[in-house]
Amino acid sequence: MKYLEIGKHVEKGIDWLAQNAEPFFDAITVVIEFLVGAFQDLLLMPHPFLMIAIISILAYMVSAGRKNFFTALGWKKGRFLGLFTLIGLTLLYLMNFWNETMQTIALVVSSAILALLIGIPVGIQTARSLRAEKIIRPILDFMQTMPAFVYLIPAILFFSVGNVPGVVATVVFALPPAVRLTSLGIRNVQSDVVEAAYAFGATEKQLLYKVQIPLALPSILAGVNQVIMLSLSMVVIASMVGAAGLGQDVYKSILTADLALGVESGLGIVIIAIILDRLTQAAGENTNRK
Repeated sequence: MKYLEIGKHVEKGIDWLAQNAEPFFDAITVVIEFLVGAFQDLLLMPHPFLMIAIISILAYMVSAGRKNFFTALGWKKGRFLGLFTLIGLTLLYLMNFWNETMQTIALVVSSAILALLIGIPVGIQTARSLRAEKIIRPILDFMQTMPAFVYLIPAILFFSVGNVPGVVATVVFALPPAVRLTSLGIRNVQSDVVEAAYAFGATEKQLLYKVQIPLALPSILAGVNQVIMLSLSMVVIASMVGAAGLGQDVYKSILTADLALGVESGLGIVIIAIILDRLTQAAGENTNRK
């Protein structure tokens, strides 16, 4: 016999929200559907070979660095990621996973953008306010330790099935690193730099935007990298609630015990993960060099 049924009370609260906050959830649905649809259209509009070339050149330029991509040094630094992107995306096209790949990238980018739009301001607030840090920190601990599959349940109740609940669950799952690493970067700005800014008459807003954020940018970009990686891992899990992309093929291979499909779709996810991870790492390294 249970003496305290916390789950039942949470379920009642979620049911109440689903019934009484429907316009709010409808607005979220419209925004997410528009964002994901826009990215999917953008990625699928050009011919696959043209998009492969664009992404490969972008990967080369980011990896080489803005100052070096026309030089021999830039070629040496950027060639691995550029060639890997070219070969990897071509392989996915030849395996007939192009549409699914672009859908996965659209979901990851959409989820990461939303997580960063929420996480970076919250991280700034926690860095500048001890009270906010004490309130938000246990919430982040809860979000990071809760099993990822649990986020899918309220997402289904609020948003039915499809891309929207998948994106919402992914945003919740991927949000904590953006908050933590933004807060860490700003807190680690040297106190003498902050004092010097105040001595020159900087306001709180000028201190934040012209001193703290630029100096904390490497840490913030590390948070961006973590958000993207967590978004990719959660997008695969979100296929269980109807999210499109390669995750659907992975889920289908599990249900049908199709090893060939599982290997191919899993390889596609690995390729996307390596490309996105190396791109964000290269962007962070370029920022550090500046």
